[in-house]
Amino acid sequence: MIKTSQRLIGITGGVGMGKSTVSHYLDLTYQLPVLDADLYAREAVEPGSQGLANIAERYGAELLLPDGSLDRRRLGEIIFSNSTERAWLEQQIHPYVRDRITTHLQSLNHAPVVVVVIPLLFEARMTEIVTEIWVVRSSLARQQQRIMERDRLSLEQIQARIASQMAIEQKVAQADVVLDNSTTLEALYQQIDAAIQGK
Repeated sequence: MIKTSQRLIGITGGVGMGKSTVSHYLDLTYQLPVLDADLYAREAVEPGSQGLANIAERYGAELLLPDGSLDRRRLGEIIFSNSTERAWLEQQIHPYVRDRITTHLQSLNHAPVVVVVIPLLFEARMTEIVTEIWVVRSSLARQQQRIMERDRLSLEQIQARIASQMAIEQKVAQADVVLDNSTTLEALYQQIDAAIQGK
């Protein structure tokens, strides 16, 4: 992790465990700037980007929607069932995401606290970007329910996405703060308040 007087909070956790809920609360309640790796990952494959061109070259034009944008659902079917293809895709996206985060952090060097949401913080080896790591976790049942409601995926598809990430127990073992999102929003908010205030 970098040495700085800034507090750079890296938020990570399993897919569908509540990372966005935590970052939105920190934004709305504490007015903290939030950098979201998922937004930069989307930028990396926007129409006209080199990332999208590489994907179309590798998988064919059928990975593009009629408007020229990426067919994310079809790409998901490929990468979440094939670790080699997932690794290739991450090589296209992770360097772009890292560059965008570091560039924005430089522009926010006046802010005492910055929140950086990086779902694949450990997998993408970006832990040195932040000064503390918050891991959001929940029960498997709640996790699966959230993904099913949000993304309308089958249980098999959900399990493939969960399996593609580092086990949540491994993330928790490396966390500075663990936020349990298995019960109520109020309980989660209380944990966030305590963590941001250093209690």
